[in-house]
Order: sequence, then C-alpha cells, then structure tokens
Amino acid sequence: MQKKTLETFLYSLGGVAAMAVILVAANVIFGSVHRRVDLTKEKAFTLSDGTRAILAKLDTPVKIRFYCSQSAGAAAETVYLKDYARKVEDLLAEYKQAAKGRIIIEKYDPQPDSDAEDSAKLDGVEGAPLQSGDRFYMGLAVSMIDTKEAIPFLQPVRERLLEYDISRAITRVVRPEKPVVGVMSSLPVFGMQSNPMMQQMGQRGQPAWAFVTELRNDFNVKNVGMDVDKIDDDVKVLVVIHPKEISDKAQFAIDQFVLRGGKLVAFLDSVSLIDSRGQNPMMGQMGGGGSSLDKLLKAWGLQFENSKVVADARLRMEVGGGDARGQQRPVWLSLTPENMDTNDVVTSQIDNVWFFAGGAFSGTPADGLKQTVLLKSSPASALVDGFLANLSPEAAMKDFKPSGKEFALAVRLAGKFKTAFPDGKPAEKPEEKKEGETKPEEKKADTSLKQSAGETAVVLIGDSDMIHDNFSIQETQTPFGPMRRQLNANINFAQNAIEQLAGDNNLITVRSRATLNRPFTRVKQMEAAAEERFRDKLNEVRTAFEDAQRRVAELGQSKDGSQRFIKPPEQQKEEEEWKKKAARFGVELKQVQKDLRREVVQLENHVKWWNIFAMPLAVTACGILLAVYKRKLTAAK
Repeated sequence: MQKKTLETFLYSLGGVAAMAVILVAANVIFGSVHRRVDLTKEKAFTLSDGTRAILAKLDTPVKIRFYCSQSAGAAAETVYLKDYARKVEDLLAEYKQAAKGRIIIEKYDPQPDSDAEDSAKLDGVEGAPLQSGDRFYMGLAVSMIDTKEAIPFLQPVRERLLEYDISRAITRVVRPEKPVVGVMSSLPVFGMQSNPMMQQMGQRGQPAWAFVTELRNDFNVKNVGMDVDKIDDDVKVLVVIHPKEISDKAQFAIDQFVLRGGKLVAFLDSVSLIDSRGQNPMMGQMGGGGSSLDKLLKAWGLQFENSKVVADARLRMEVGGGDARGQQRPVWLSLTPENMDTNDVVTSQIDNVWFFAGGAFSGTPADGLKQTVLLKSSPASALVDGFLANLSPEAAMKDFKPSGKEFALAVRLAGKFKTAFPDGKPAEKPEEKKEGETKPEEKKADTSLKQSAGETAVVLIGDSDMIHDNFSIQETQTPFGPMRRQLNANINFAQNAIEQLAGDNNLITVRSRATLNRPFTRVKQMEAAAEERFRDKLNEVRTAFEDAQRRVAELGQSKDGSQRFIKPPEQQKEEEEWKKKAARFGVELKQVQKDLRREVVQLENHVKWWNIFAMPLAVTACGILLAVYKRKLTAAK
C-alpha cells in the first residue's frame, strides 16, 4: 500500500515539482564545486605536475587578461574560434583553482573602437582579420607588478601546446631574464640570405630553422661560429648541430666551456641528409658526410662511428612509394616510449621521435661520469653502411641480420669531466714562411682547465636531420597565415634536453603533453616477425636471380671477335638454360614477395576487423546476457 502511495505522489503534479526543485538544487550545489573527471589516458584535460609546481612557487599574484571577441558575428570562422575560446576559458579556470588565489583572471571583449580594444593593443594582443573586414581578438597578457608577457593570438592549431604557452608566459614574468643559449653549426640553421641576383628574380633566402625559432621563444640565442677559440662566458647551454670537419681549436673551446660548468647538447650524424655539400649533382641527393666530436668523445669514454647507421626492422618507417603501402626505410626509425627512458624528465612523456640515418654511441663512460640512455633502438637492429643504406635501402638490408642489441641513439653524461687536451691548447697550423724568414717560437704558460670543478652535463644525439624542418614540422597555409604543425616530438625532445640543462625542469612535463601520436607498435612488431620468417628465403632467391641475370649478360657478350654474329651451339645452349633459370628465379622471387605481402596484408586486415567488430560484439553479448538474466528473474517471480 505504501509503495502505491509513493508512485501516486511521484506521478502527481506535486511530485514533478519536487523533482524539479531537487534537480535545480543539485545543479547549483555541484556547479559551484568545479570538479571534473579526466578519463583520457594522457590526462589531456588536467594540469600537469610542471604547471602545478610553477603555480605553487608563486609568492606574488599574477594577473591574466584574456581578450576574446565574444560579440563578433556568427560566421563560420568565428564560431570555430569561439569554440576554441571556451576551451581556453576552461583551462584558465583550472589555473585559477590550482593557484589558490595567486592567479587573477580578467576577461575582456574588445569590440571595435572600445576601451577593451585599446587595452588589447597596449598589452600586445593582435586581432586576426576576418573576411568581413573586422578583426577577431583571442589572446592574453600575463603580468606581475611591472613585468608583462603577451600571447598575441591563441592559434587553435597549437591547442595541444596551450598549457605550455600559458605556463611559459607565467614563468617569464616570474623570471624575466632569459638564459643564453649558443648555437654552433656547419649548416645554415639561422637562415641564409639570397644574393642580389636571386632577389631580383623573386627568390627569397632560406628562413631560420623552426627549431631555432622555437629556441628564441625561451632563450637568448647566440650564433657561435665553427672557428671560435673560446665560448662566451654568458652562454649557459651550447647546442652543436652537425659539426662537420670541426677543428681541434673549436673542440678545445667546447672542452674548456664544459669544464667551466657549461652544458652541451650535440647533434652528431653518420649521414646528414640535409648537408649536400661536395656532392656530384649528376649523382642525385645522397646525403652529406658524417660529423663527430672525436677528441671530446674519446676523453669521455665514448665512440661514435660516423660511417655506420642504425637499421631497425621493427622501428623502420614507411614513406611514399610506388605501391599502396609505400617504401620501407629501415634506417629511418620511428621511436616510441618503449625506446626511451620513461623515468627521465626529458623523455618521460615524449610519445614519438623520428630518427633519420643516424648513428649509435658505444663505449664505457670515463671515471666520474654517469651515462643515461635517452633513446635506443630495438633488439631487431644492426649497424649498416651509411652511404649504401641511404642510396639503396634494399641493398643495405640484403645481408641484414638483427644483432639482438639495443643501440644507444641519444645519451646524457653527467658528472665531473676531464679535459680532452691534457697538453693545453692545440697548436695552430704554422703559417707559410717566406724564404729566409724565421719566426721565434714563444711558448706561453698553459692556463687551461684540466677538470671541471663541479658537476655538469652533456647530451649527445646521433642524428642532426631530426630537428630540420623537413623532418619535424609541416607548414600549412590558413586564412590566418601560415601555421606549423609538428610531425613528431623531435623538436619537443630537443627543447626538453636544453630546458633541463638550462635549469628549469617544470616546463618539461608541460611541453611533453603536446604531441599525442599513437603508432601501432604491436602491429609493427608482428609485421617485423613476418618479414623475418621470409627474409632468408627472399635473400636466397634474390641472390640466385641476380646471379642468373649476371651469367646471361656475360654469355651475351662474345669474347672472340669471330663469334660476334655466330655463337657456338654449346654457348647458345648454356645461354638458353641460364635465361630459363633467370625467368624461373624471377617468378619465384615474385611469389615469395607476394606471399610476404599477403601475410602482412592479412595481419593488417585482421587487426582492422577486430577493432571494428570487437566492441559491438562485446556490447551485444552483454545485452544478451542481461536479457537472459532478467528473463530468469521474471520467471522466478
């Protein structure tokens, strides 16, 4: 009877009103809590620990003025920007809540000819032109006392970097002095101006690398020449990129810089795909030579063989080719977290790094130095000839056998370093003397450092192409101008290493969340295993086919001038037999390749159909079980 009375009340007008009051009260109560649950694996909508650490150190309130043209018309482009603006507001609310009163958020709608628009311009916030002729503002200014930092326009293409951009702006107003980073390279990383003749033809010079442009956002970047004999004292971190043919004098300058407590990040290379100097233009683009810091590495206990590159059957990349699946590049590696030190702040949250015809480091660090391997290959890798691998991937993989060893692709050395020049500064090359002229030799006292007083650090990477624009970013043209999208986490990885050595670890975890690429690592492992089963048979048939073709070509060339037009029957018979063998081996080679391709395609289809039907089948099965369970309960009643 009581149950019936309750049902009557709930379905009555008073019951409906009571439920409405309860719902409104619940919304008011829970709406004021500002609690959200982030169910994404990467916690993409949760402030990182680095941001929380930055906010926890604030002892003076920081004001963030957010400018957004909320009153702009409802055109398609403004609707898209307003949707992104709501995401920015949500993130700013997270900042305010995490800062516990030390972050003040102010919102402005800069309408045309308004005080808000004047304030935006004074703060350095710029409006993007719309097709209607108006300007859409969406930027912010961060200030603390008399220090101010602006983000002129919050580009939606940088959504994954939004938290990093805001946190970086906060750190800049807290610590306005930018560390000095020196960049030394044999490549035009700072760009190159075109000569006057090229300018008249309408050709512009090369811009600076995106990597250098990003560095300028965080540091005072200084160009350091390859012929220096001393690194300036104000340089905190020195970045060396492809030091091809570096002199002993420059290596001595780097040596003394490290011993003074400076930090070094060096991008060496076995085969530089960007450096094409000294090539024969008739032979095509085959990549330049290698680069190393041989004397320094030797003193540190490491070796870098700059004629061998790392090939990896499991991490190989696939580039556009003639067939549907593209061409396999075994020396172009796509590294995943399995190939990184996930416990290190530099790589803990990096998701994907591409490595292009790079080399590996070996050896045991010298006494007093501790080595950390940041990037490594898989066990299905081996060292192959760098020139051949870049010229012909198939030829390089012909005799490829996995070594079962994980090669170190990027390492960090930390501790107290000893000099690579115990005899002091290397002597310069003697100038050519005129006939009968002699110059007295003056031996100066050796004042060079022999060992670092305190601990310092060096990061060594076996590839320099990875931070070039062609291999790290993609530029697209939009109505708001050119926008750059990261292809991978290469620049993030390089910036993380520099950021760590420059002394600020908090921004590292913020930036690492920016790129979320999910390669199918398990599928690649299964494909590599399938190719491993066919590799011996494929090499055997290919070798037999090539030998048969070679023998046919030899028999086709008559050695005796009298046999130029008429060949003996024995030679004709042998030539016909080898032609048949070549044809048979050719058919067999195609069949083995077809079998390999069929197995790989079947594997891909198996994974694809499993992903498509697994969840619907699971839901259907749960529904059937639930229906059966309910029927049993009904029958029991």
